Amino acid sequence: MIEAKQKEIIEDFSFYENWMQKYEHIIELAKELPTLEEDEKSDDLLISGCQSKVWLKVFLNADGTMSLKADSDAIITKGLVSLVVSIFNNEKPEDVVSAPIYFADEIGLSQNLSQTRSNGFAAMVKQIKLYATVFASQNKFENG
Repeated sequence: MIEAKQKEIIEDFSFYENWMQKYEHIIELAKELPTLEEDEKSDDLLISGCQSKVWLKVFLNADGTMSLKADSDAIITKGLVSLVVSIFNNEKPEDVVSAPIYFADEIGLSQNLSQTRSNGFAAMVKQIKLYATVFASQNKFENG
């Protein structure tokens, strides 16, 4: 499923001819991402390594999949968060841990982001994979 979601993002971005259009699409994605309530934006949910503030809430659902909610105080960063959330939301922790994330390279994101945004993007993915690792190990422990 993660593979299919990445391919869908790559296909979506293939329609844009230049990076200005791609940035506009990222901004649109940011506007579509539900915001966190102010009381949910606690310091313990901040992702370290991001220049902008990025809050991430991750839950383990009863069916064993992860739910993600995220927000940012910067519009481009929020769009990047939206992409990452769309890939990992409602996926099993084991799948999240093992999934290679390649869509950023394929759409040219890696080459067109500033160094600080690239670092922040990598920090988002790393944080989600850390949550997934914890959830996966809990599942193994609980299931024997």
